[in-house]
Amino acid sequence: MKPFVNLCLVALISLGTTGCVFIDGEYVKHDDWRDDQRNNREMISQLEIGSTRTAVVKSLGTPSDSEAFTQDGEEVRVLFYPTQRKHSDGETTRDETTAVIFKNDVLVGWGDRQYAEIRRQ
Repeated sequence: MKPFVNLCLVALISLGTTGCVFIDGEYVKHDDWRDDQRNNREMISQLEIGSTRTAVVKSLGTPSDSEAFTQDGEEVRVLFYPTQRKHSDGETTRDETTAVIFKNDVLVGWGDRQYAEIRRQ
């Protein structure tokens, strides 16, 4: 009976720590993807054209997807950050992200219109 009690105790402790992370020795509770998307939308709304890619990535973190290409001799990088959930499949697709666009590592815009425009050129 004692092994069963121990197993139950381990299971309860495991469930209680789900979503918890230690970063630099600090306890951080990771609530859910809604918080991440809300935070991304808030941070993107505060971006300033002309910011460096390094500064943007420092504030927003690692994007869920990215692409890079050259256009008219300039390097173009597009970082995609999750901002709206459309599918309940656990995967983040491009239609659930906001594009953040850089030319030569300088922020030139963000959003669907800007991304469509840069791809048309």
